Amino acid sequence: MKEILIDLINDALKKMDITNASIEIEQPKIKENGDYSSNIALKLTKILNQNPMDIANNIVANINSDKIKKIEIKKPGFINFFVDKNYLIDNLVTVLKEEDCYGSSNIGNGKKINIEFVSANPTGILHIGNARGGAYGDSLARILRFCNYSVTEEYYINDAGKQIIYLGESLKSRYFEKCNKNYPMPEEGYHGKEIIDMANDLYNEFQDKLLEKDIDYFKEYATKILLNNIFNDLKEYRINYDVYTSELAIKNKYNLYEIIDRLTKNGYTYERDGAVWFKCSSIFDNTDHVLIKEDKTLTYLVPDIAYHLDKYNRGFDKMIDIFGTDHHGYVARLKSSIKALGNDPDKLEVKLLQLVRLIEDGNVVKMSKRTGKSVTLKELIDEVGVNAARYYFVKSSLDTQMDFDLNLAKSKSNENPVYYVCYAYARIASILKEVNYDEILTKYDTLNDEDTYNVLEKVYEFKEVVKNAAQKELPHLITNYVYDLANIFHNYYSNVRIITEDEKATKEKIMLIKAVQQTIKNALNLIGVIPPEKM
Repeated sequence: MKEILIDLINDALKKMDITNASIEIEQPKIKENGDYSSNIALKLTKILNQNPMDIANNIVANINSDKIKKIEIKKPGFINFFVDKNYLIDNLVTVLKEEDCYGSSNIGNGKKINIEFVSANPTGILHIGNARGGAYGDSLARILRFCNYSVTEEYYINDAGKQIIYLGESLKSRYFEKCNKNYPMPEEGYHGKEIIDMANDLYNEFQDKLLEKDIDYFKEYATKILLNNIFNDLKEYRINYDVYTSELAIKNKYNLYEIIDRLTKNGYTYERDGAVWFKCSSIFDNTDHVLIKEDKTLTYLVPDIAYHLDKYNRGFDKMIDIFGTDHHGYVARLKSSIKALGNDPDKLEVKLLQLVRLIEDGNVVKMSKRTGKSVTLKELIDEVGVNAARYYFVKSSLDTQMDFDLNLAKSKSNENPVYYVCYAYARIASILKEVNYDEILTKYDTLNDEDTYNVLEKVYEFKEVVKNAAQKELPHLITNYVYDLANIFHNYYSNVRIITEDEKATKEKIMLIKAVQQTIKNALNLIGVIPPEKM
């Protein structure tokens, strides 16, 4: 309806020889001020040098639509619209017909978007920071696909750097320890319980028969096991990637020195102290960075440049990287590398996720009870469930620090927002088990009270909310919306008897709550939450 009103006002302004006006439509908090309101007359006052009340009268005189029952002009120049509620009934029928597609749109028009997220090094277990980035990245992908963007969810496997060598040496050290032999643990080695567990598994299967194996064996074994654990945890978290890209594969696909040569030909490298430097301070960065060290080995920046070149070469219209806030300094050099190679840096957008604090019994939880280190994604899922984890990590904007209250997330009370929303869905499911109708009504005569209109208007908003969430890349708009919808439904349920002796009225209200349930389901699906049928 907002879009319809904007079009009507624009048509009126064209008749007044006014173009390119910025029109805002709001929903007044006071019902007496109409269903929708615009301040366009006030905004045009200085431009037209006229009284805003006169401008408002001229606009209204040029508006004619059967979708509007009445227009009022209120001082100092607000235009208030009272609309015909039939559009809400029409939308009710649309929800029931479109079912799982309700709320989708074609605003993406097939635009190709790559979203790379989590991409944790295969040297340990996923933690709650990864959980937040995973929930955001996958929810954004779901929302964009719902709006007909062609989305590729991607995981970058860092399987070729020094950390993998340290991983292999750490496992070899623990394995030798099991065999009562000595192999030094590297200074930057990994001491997690998962390394000890892998060493135990190797010893239990092979005893001391692997003592002669070189470091590559232990590197490959540890990487395979830890990646398998990571992907299993992510799958349980309802994240399924489209593409897994290996750093090793990138190094095999591209000649990294040829990429440096391209940077040199384009004037973006220089030599100093025996090293080759990337002159990214001349583009987006505040400082330059080494590409080839004095010992002629490449820095970790070079394969990252190649990886983003590979993404660009795959023809994406937009690439979104989701990093931890500790990577904020890395953004400028990546965007600089894209420009230095002659490509469009605006195609890369980097989002930085802020820190998460776990709260239990009012205290910050810093350590895992099992490992004594950071709390893992798997532990969080086991503690609160996938639904609560996904919902809570999406409900806050990515760029704000957040507290995850374990007690609240586990509680079965209306104070727990994910419980409150899922309960609305389950409450409707219980009613539909008692009374349900397969036919879809197209004519409604009894849905004309204020409580019903409140529900219908909130259902109607869904499509616009999804569009905003996609265009602004803000999945938390969905959680805000579905909570409000659940709240309006719970109020409706408290005020209105759904099943009565009046069969016609009952049928119409059943159609209404089916539309609410469908909308809740569609909204929750966009953030990876599966509501239960019974609670």
